[in-house]
Amino acid sequence: MRWPIRVRGAHTDPADAPGDDDLFDEAFQKRLEYLALVSRRVFRGRTRAERRSRKTGTGVEFADYRRYAAGDDYRQIDWNVYGRIGRLMLRLYEEEEDLSVYILLDCSGSMAFGRPPKLRYGKQLAAALAYVALNNLDRVSITALRDGSAERLAPTRGRNRIFTVFEFLRPLQADGGTHLADAISTFAAQNKRRGVAILISDLYDPLGFEEPINALRFARFETHILRLVSPDEAEPNLHGELELVDSETGLTRQVTVTPALLARYRAAQAERDQRLEAFCGEKQVGLSTLDISVPPEEAILNVLRHGGLLA
Repeated sequence: MRWPIRVRGAHTDPADAPGDDDLFDEAFQKRLEYLALVSRRVFRGRTRAERRSRKTGTGVEFADYRRYAAGDDYRQIDWNVYGRIGRLMLRLYEEEEDLSVYILLDCSGSMAFGRPPKLRYGKQLAAALAYVALNNLDRVSITALRDGSAERLAPTRGRNRIFTVFEFLRPLQADGGTHLADAISTFAAQNKRRGVAILISDLYDPLGFEEPINALRFARFETHILRLVSPDEAEPNLHGELELVDSETGLTRQVTVTPALLARYRAAQAERDQRLEAFCGEKQVGLSTLDISVPPEEAILNVLRHGGLLA
């Protein structure tokens, strides 16, 4: 048995999912304000350009020396050092850089399931992360992944751009297959400026989770995974003779759900969870598993507290 599945005719059909008209209502926006305020106390208070890289030139903080070479800016020569040791040495500085934050949202068919639907929850997570980053004057881009394609909101900056984020996220629907690796390869080709890449997904990809995560790593993004888990999938309330339908492929299977079968399912889920955690640990990829029954702003705050996300 492999999720995402649905029972033929059951109430978990995606068509029964609530609409997103109130997704980013006034109450949600007020919670974002609180999240942005609290997040400043949780991780390093980073205003614009507080991510630094070592470059020779007009920086803000001295870093080191190196020997002068032809073509270097002679204005950076430290003449006091030359007077002491007789060598031309350049002063190196840490120049300021802004941070690019890329939020990748899985919009495949499996994300239509759960209470609330995982995509609805993922949209609110994406909006919350975008709001925190925009408040720090970082560049933010959002990409919707499905069927190997990547539909994106171009990088934007400024607190008021959160409404552009809302407009991009609100109409997104969960449908089609996953093919995360192909979609992420398209994303990497579209975005040459490296930064933090946050993948929001249930990671239900028939080809596995290793290739899409590696695609982000090999493209030199700082990678974080927010994996969404629905209690209905972790502990399915199923029994008896059922027809199960794969939500992405449409394949059906007649099964008899017994306690023994559910035990095998839970064991398979636990084994997969262990492989995912071991893989991310080995590859130094940030991983947070989020229960969609927890309010999204609370989940994001927990991630900020316990991980290096956006720090």
